[in-house]
Amino acid sequence: MQRNKKIFLILFVIFMLIMCWIGYDISQRTTFPGSKGNLEQRIGDDLEKDSK
Repeated sequence: MQRNKKIFLILFVIFMLIMCWIGYDISQRTTFPGSKGNLEQRIGDDLEKDSK
């Protein structure tokens, strides 16, 4: 394998590892939209908690 191909493959693997790490980090900090309740219901629940 040529030297340039080896360098390219190494840089590509490093880039993909960084992108996977960033994607994992973002996914851990956010909530899946389907797991949240209805927005109106959540707002109503928050208002009820505040009034008590």
